[in-house]
Amino acid sequence: MRYSTDHKQQTRDKLLASSGALAKRGGFASTGVAGLMNAIGLTGGAFYNHFPSKDDLFSEIVRQELSNSPLARLAERGADRARLARCLEQYLSLAHLHNIEGGCPLPPLGVEIARAERPVRELAEHWLVALQAAWAETLQDSALAWALISQCVGALVVGRMLASEAFQDEVLQASRNLVGKVLDEAR
Repeated sequence: MRYSTDHKQQTRDKLLASSGALAKRGGFASTGVAGLMNAIGLTGGAFYNHFPSKDDLFSEIVRQELSNSPLARLAERGADRARLARCLEQYLSLAHLHNIEGGCPLPPLGVEIARAERPVRELAEHWLVALQAAWAETLQDSALAWALISQCVGALVVGRMLASEAFQDEVLQASRNLVGKVLDEAR
């Protein structure tokens, strides 16, 4: 039986969504093709109808996840400081920390991106440089933009490493305070 083009695209979209969630929750490298396909109810052999390789799937996951990241909203040039401050407040929240699958892909996928082939790292670099440039324009400070991106992503990584929600909240609150202070002083 032949499937329609729409069916193939729908299956590809389901595979991307499911694989993105699996990668953010438990790591991409540790899940095989069979496991990725099993998550959407298909056999491993059907994978190659959608992607030439697992690396190609990871590239597409990274592209899609970065494009839909909470930080992507702040990549628009000309965003004002107040909007940036509000978005960073939300980014550095317990709700975001606990929303691994729906949240920013950088904390859960950063190490895997760093270990990935050059095209994946170049894709992530392109996105991060665009984000940094937009923040630098808003802040009128290139170095501060890099520092804030690193602070925010790092705070989520450290927070997720901790078992106690009280300590997670302490890390996030400290980061919110630091970001707020830095944004106030940089005016």
